[in-house]
Amino acid sequence: MIYNKILESRNHKPLFSLLIDPEKHTRQSLRHLVIKAHEAGVDFILTGGSLLSQRLDQSIQTIKGHTDVPVLLFPGNLMQVSPHADGILFLSLISGRNPDLLIGNHVLSAKMIRDSGLEVIPTGYILVEGGGITSVEYISNTKPIPSDKTDIITSTALAGELLGHKLIYLESGSGASHSVYSRLIREVKRQVALPLVVGGGLKKPEDVHRIARAGANMVVVGNALEDKPDQLGEMTAALR
Repeated sequence: MIYNKILESRNHKPLFSLLIDPEKHTRQSLRHLVIKAHEAGVDFILTGGSLLSQRLDQSIQTIKGHTDVPVLLFPGNLMQVSPHADGILFLSLISGRNPDLLIGNHVLSAKMIRDSGLEVIPTGYILVEGGGITSVEYISNTKPIPSDKTDIITSTALAGELLGHKLIYLESGSGASHSVYSRLIREVKRQVALPLVVGGGLKKPEDVHRIARAGANMVVVGNALEDKPDQLGEMTAALR
């Protein structure tokens, strides 16, 4: 099971996930990126985006045609569900107060997701301020928690754990000018026993290394690799 692999990572080196937005790729560029991801030894491929993708099924099939790396849905809305994936991060935006993203969309999509056969991983999703307005903030119509409000962020993560989520995902947002601060990651790890996923604003191998050293169990990189897939090997090597 995918979740078991994530749990096991707590006793080994952190996992590396590549985030792919199908809307930002042609079939050729997607094929090239996936081949590079396979060669670099990424652990998971996440796919999804802020906008509804008409090419989600096709993109996942292209990915699976070039690697056996598990594909996890990272849905930006309730329509981004595909039975071709291996699992789904069932995201609840617990940092915001938009009822649709806390529970509304989950109610609408619950039967569809159950019947899809996907491995479902309930995930407490926390948007942390990363400098500037990101796509996630704009589309979700929620404000990120200021990055210096460590007590609020850790309490939100703890609430997610007590509510029964299986992962906590700290996200500074697509296109963030900086990633989640190390001190914040360390404090969340101290307070919460769940595996911790961190993404957003990671541009260089040094960023990946810093996040992993701070305590992330899974590091997610997307934008930085869309135009520079050859850097994937350096990014994954930063976890060793």
